Amino acid sequence: MIWNETIECMSRDEMRKLQSIRLNRIVEHAYHNSPFYRKKMQELGVTPEDIETIDDIIKLPFTVKQDLRDNYPFGLIAKPMSEIVRLHASSGTTGKPIIVGYTRKDLSV
Repeated sequence: MIWNETIECMSRDEMRKLQSIRLNRIVEHAYHNSPFYRKKMQELGVTPEDIETIDDIIKLPFTVKQDLRDNYPFGLIAKPMSEIVRLHASSGTTGKPIIVGYTRKDLSV
């Protein structure tokens, strides 16, 4: 069963183009809205302009669980808190809890 024929049946080249566009949007947003991610990218000498295709994903920093703990509670949120409508949190049994904030759009997706 096909849910979204346009997306699910696109060619490999079309998919890579779409992935590249979406990756660039995410990097732009993170760079301009999250001091944490901007700093991580700057430490690697990466700017959003350096991310042209999906192949450039290797230039980006990884986010590891310790980053989530070190930036507790809201240090990684890249949206104004007024847009956060739901929070999920771990129990923190192995350290600090990890909190993830969701916007209305996040929840609709």
